Amino acid sequence: MREDFIHYLWRFKKFDTTNLRTTQNEQIVIIKTGDYLELSGPDFFNAQMIIGEQKWAGNVEIHSRASDWYSHFHENDKAYENVILHVVWENDSTIFRMNNTEIPVLVLKDYVSEEIIASYNSLYETKSWIFCEKELSQIDDFIFKNWQERLFFERLVRKSQFVNELLLDLNNDWEAVLFCLLAKNFGLNTNGNSFLQIAKAIPFSVIRKESFEIENLEALLLGTAGLLEKDYEDVYCIDLKIRYYYLIDKYKISQSHVDAVEFFKHRPDNFPTIRLSQLANLYHSQQNLFSKMIRLNSAQSVYDLIKISASSYWQTHYQFDKESSFKSKFLSKSFLDLIIINTIIPIQFAYSNRIGESISENLISFMMGVGSEKNAILDKFESFGISSENAFESQSLLELKNEYCNKKSCLKCAIGMNLLKG
Repeated sequence: MREDFIHYLWRFKKFDTTNLRTTQNEQIVIIKTGDYLELSGPDFFNAQMIIGEQKWAGNVEIHSRASDWYSHFHENDKAYENVILHVVWENDSTIFRMNNTEIPVLVLKDYVSEEIIASYNSLYETKSWIFCEKELSQIDDFIFKNWQERLFFERLVRKSQFVNELLLDLNNDWEAVLFCLLAKNFGLNTNGNSFLQIAKAIPFSVIRKESFEIENLEALLLGTAGLLEKDYEDVYCIDLKIRYYYLIDKYKISQSHVDAVEFFKHRPDNFPTIRLSQLANLYHSQQNLFSKMIRLNSAQSVYDLIKISASSYWQTHYQFDKESSFKSKFLSKSFLDLIIINTIIPIQFAYSNRIGESISENLISFMMGVGSEKNAILDKFESFGISSENAFESQSLLELKNEYCNKKSCLKCAIGMNLLKG
């Protein structure tokens, strides 16, 4: 039996507590099951119970088999010396503390109903995609909506951790953090890390100083990406190359290693040349961007602020020296929606936490006005009757799949726990 199921049973007392007995036939009266902290050390802290004639306060450790105590080397760990009860499914070994006193054991399977075991087995039956796929659309709407909100903020907390890491790296300069985060997300999945390396390689103080010359910004970004190294024929490319080497000498910028950017398998509008030019134009057209973005509260406010295109050269090019038919290369609304989801909302959340301001309801409202992403995971949820109408819902579903379904953490999931109740 999986340990997480035994944790669930113990945590919520899903067993017959009226006549519990240890393997030594001593009666157990549970006063408090303990705090489930999911930290290193025993599973439940500060439990209280009466075992035989003695009242105990201490910790509870849970295993599928009693012998797991030794498999996990608890016998040499002082953190387990205060365990007052060992809760197991199978009792295949006698367990002793370091002072050779025996730890009382409760074999929990003797007190769990067949119905709850059947519900558990049903929940974990092999399915084509996720365990609860057939029952998912039948979950009570109140439970599902509350769980969605929790999932949304769990995902946001994880995303904001990256923002906090950037803050440490960049001396708490929020403008520099925003620049790096935007760069990463302008690169999308394929070039995101390379674009982040490019942004980190250029001191943001230089971006500030050179923001009034769009050619200088493009030269810095494209040059750092390694896209100016060839001998080009177009005058524009030659000019950018001259500017790049002048600027890195002027500001004494060391040429850091940057992973090569990828063109392969990208639609032309997502070529790194186009995205880096658009990023340069954003910082050319907008000063003090962080102070503006932190106040945005709707998708429309983002569309109104960020009306930028690639530079004129790129209206007829996707790569240097290769002319193409004219196409205006403005940032699309769908691309800006991704910037809202992956840059603006996480940085607003991180900043509000840093200054001690609660904006949770504002962020939910903001995300409900942003279109849902489109991907295979969300398509699969829709095939099981769970659609996402906006980014708040789609982000919640992605968190559910990646952090719960994929990890088989049904007993930490509100949906799984609800189904287990029958």
